[in-house]
Amino acid sequence: MIRELAKSIREYKKASLMTPFWVALEVVLECIIPFITARLVNEIKAGCGMAEIFQFGGLLVVMALLSLLFGTLSGFSCAEASCGLAKNLRKDMFYSVQKYSFENIDKFLVSSLVTRMTTDVTNVQLAYMMIIRVAVRAPLMLIFAFTMAFIMGGRMAWIFFLTIPFLGTGLVLVIHSAMPLFKKVFKKYDNLNSSIQENIKGMRVVKSFVREDYEEKKFGAAAEDVCADFTKAERILAFNGPMMQFCIYGVMVFVLSFGSYTIITTRGVALDVGQFSSLLTYNFMMLNSLMMLSMVFVMITMADESAKRIVEVLTEKSTLDNPENPVYEVKDGSIVFDHVNFKYSKKAERMALANINLEIKSGETIGIIGGTGSSKSSLIQLISRLYDVTEGSVKVGGLDVRQYDLDTLRNQVAVVLQKNILFSGTIKDNLRWGNKDATDQEMIEACKMACADEFISQFPNGYDTWIEQGGANVSGGQKQRLCIARALLKKPKILILDDSTSAVDTKTDASIRRALREYIPETTKIIIAQRTASVEDADRIIVMEGGTINDVGTHQELLSRNKIYSEIYTSQNKAGGKDE
Repeated sequence: MIRELAKSIREYKKASLMTPFWVALEVVLECIIPFITARLVNEIKAGCGMAEIFQFGGLLVVMALLSLLFGTLSGFSCAEASCGLAKNLRKDMFYSVQKYSFENIDKFLVSSLVTRMTTDVTNVQLAYMMIIRVAVRAPLMLIFAFTMAFIMGGRMAWIFFLTIPFLGTGLVLVIHSAMPLFKKVFKKYDNLNSSIQENIKGMRVVKSFVREDYEEKKFGAAAEDVCADFTKAERILAFNGPMMQFCIYGVMVFVLSFGSYTIITTRGVALDVGQFSSLLTYNFMMLNSLMMLSMVFVMITMADESAKRIVEVLTEKSTLDNPENPVYEVKDGSIVFDHVNFKYSKKAERMALANINLEIKSGETIGIIGGTGSSKSSLIQLISRLYDVTEGSVKVGGLDVRQYDLDTLRNQVAVVLQKNILFSGTIKDNLRWGNKDATDQEMIEACKMACADEFISQFPNGYDTWIEQGGANVSGGQKQRLCIARALLKKPKILILDDSTSAVDTKTDASIRRALREYIPETTKIIIAQRTASVEDADRIIVMEGGTINDVGTHQELLSRNKIYSEIYTSQNKAGGKDE
């Protein structure tokens, strides 16, 4: 885990190494200052003049300023290193997610990925900050302060060692008890974020059904659950403070009592006032170091589970990889399904697709129709290799899709989904997702084919109109037409419309299909639809049922012989009119 996280330090290695260096210099100076102060006290006691006092005083001022300088430098480099690590971790996690296959993405909730990139990374950032600064400062301070205390106070310094087993045992018990709670609480954080995400995305539905009270109670229960677990964990960690205070005051009582007794009984021979004052200072330094070490352990305890969750994302390997010698050219838009069986998970009990055998010629227009859950979308996801087949093979352009370079294949297979996504930016920005180098004329032509130019030209800013995140400021039909235009700009060999004209009227739907047929005749077109009107003029229509191909034929052939197709057609054309 540490090795994986360390890979994200990269350009911040220098800052990470310089932080302990500056800290070490700061600690050395801080430990020497009490020693010099003790010398000054003894010199004053012996009746030294002002020259000696100014000499010692000047030395102390210089050392204090240098210590302050080194402390400041360590703070700057520590901030640079920890913030840089957090930036790289978020970047590396985001890049890892971009490489995931759909199968990988299915393993993580969206809310969980958001929590890992925000809360979990922040926890690791804070822990790293303490590790390279506080976790270096505290042990060094402990060692140097004990060494100086032993020099100044002799056997009396061993009292500090007696507290270590007590503190160590207490910390182990605290960490052992708190770790399981933190593990639980981060999973509940995921659920809490999921609830927020679901509520915001479905806000229109919530308000339409006046379910605000229900959502508030649901969120309140989730928040209370997180609070309860965090409270339990914090209560356990709170034992750390009293333990430290007990040790500090116990050692203080001993040093003050035994030190005062030694000074009085030996009349300053075994221990003088200067040594005693520096011993008290070293006492504070050591106990403060122990307190800081305990804080480091607490922070690491909290960050440990976060680190594991981050590493899960970083080490997740895509289930889809390029072959050793990939093919970088797709010959044509022909498609062959050869004895294909497919299920989404190895643990799944049944196949989503079973015994699929299908051959589609390049340039054909294929309609796919079937009831909900008939695996229409599952079928087309195998073409662009969003998933790999479980058994059999899918061939595009005469080659198994697993032989192609992934980017090459997907650039030649454009998919327009029913739930289309537009990104914040201008209409041009969104269209150029299809082709980043598309000219204005190419965009206009694509939009005319998708029947989008007619409404874009009515906007005051035309193609420079700003689209809100998710396309919130355009209608469902407008969004679908923009996404079709975006796909057409890829100039693909295969175009798949996955129920992507469901939000447009039948007239516009027919216009889009006619434009596709006339302007891109060599492109293989696959149209998944709920209404028969969208696939009537297809070269062939595939009827899906329960993950299998029930029948294949033209509109007239299926109408005369296929029960499923004829029932769908009849139900949509009652009273002689086609509903939308």
